[in-house]
Amino acid sequence: MRLSLKRTGKKERSRSRQAGSRIGKYLSGCRITWKDVGITLGILFVATIAAFLYDRLTAQTMNVIMFYTLAILLVSRLTQGYVPGIAAAFLSVIAVNYLFTYPYWKLNFMLDGYPVTFCCMMVVSVLTSMAASHMKKQAKELAEREKLLAEAEKEKMRANLLRAVSHDLRTPLTGIIGASSSYLENEDRLTGEEKREMVRHIGEDADWLLNMVENLLTVTRISEGRASLNKSMEPVEEVMSEAVFRLKKRLPDANIRVILPEEFIMIPMDAMLIEQVLINLLENAVYHAESREPVECSVRTGEAGVTFFVTDQGVGIPEDKLKHIFDGTGHTENSVADGHKGMGIGLSICKTIVAAHGGVIGAENHGHGARFYFTLPGIQNGQEEGRSHGESQNSLHLFSRGKTQGAHTEL
Repeated sequence: MRLSLKRTGKKERSRSRQAGSRIGKYLSGCRITWKDVGITLGILFVATIAAFLYDRLTAQTMNVIMFYTLAILLVSRLTQGYVPGIAAAFLSVIAVNYLFTYPYWKLNFMLDGYPVTFCCMMVVSVLTSMAASHMKKQAKELAEREKLLAEAEKEKMRANLLRAVSHDLRTPLTGIIGASSSYLENEDRLTGEEKREMVRHIGEDADWLLNMVENLLTVTRISEGRASLNKSMEPVEEVMSEAVFRLKKRLPDANIRVILPEEFIMIPMDAMLIEQVLINLLENAVYHAESREPVECSVRTGEAGVTFFVTDQGVGIPEDKLKHIFDGTGHTENSVADGHKGMGIGLSICKTIVAAHGGVIGAENHGHGARFYFTLPGIQNGQEEGRSHGESQNSLHLFSRGKTQGAHTEL
């Protein structure tokens, strides 16, 4: 008995809340502000002046109604709630009867045929006002829904990024802790070579952590709009060479083959950030390809701009990971098992940097491994950049090398 009473009470409270919500929505549509009053009277005044001039010039009284119909639509569009539109419809009917219906300057709704005409006009005006207000309300609700969906997607990406950060930071931290503990516990039994090897591993992991923190700070500043891109016309060849050089300092054993284009290419970019993108992609290929073949770094020009490629001859990427590999969840099954750092956060950083340049980034399998690529605009967008900095009108600068094939360099 008590349970049934409790359930009944809950149902009643729920119904009361729903009724209160409906009443609140209804009352919110009935609120009137001085701003709405001013807009309504102003639009009706302008419509009346226009209708009066039109009537005096053409003597076609029936078309005067169109001026007030347009006025009602504008009032419904520019004000809040249903009341201003309904009030505008009522005042429009009075204005037409008073100013443009014989006898003029008098209200008379009892002439033959007029009551029906004015009633129909009033109904049409009110329905028009309510329809316009309803459409505006639906548009507002749709915009709010899209905003909520965007916020939910943003929260999802933030959660994915947090998981990627925790995953990618855990592996080197575990290595540092394990190596330092082993060094302290077995210091007397370790040889000098073993000690140097442990310290070297600790240094590599610490250097990787420092690089990761710098990447996170950079991408955070870009995402929050606190850091602007320092774009300038940069030679593609030098950017690729500098990226490989920086990576080789951290990974001396990395086997990388650079294929330079036949032309000398210059495009607008932030060289430091694009170098970081190439480093992240090359490092990802070195760690996760599981191949002894060299990782290939190349570039190609096209109508959309300049496309950079990082191709490996490894195990490839699972098909179910390709669509979401840049959202911070790009950990493969072997990324934990082989003890290497995960690739989720690095690829997420690459996507943010490339998007900030107005480019696109993607990944695919080519049959014998994986291929990552990103395209930077170098034609239309580059031309605007060049004009703003006083550069040449051609954003994609090509200078012949006098060679029939691209230059190949293995590092």
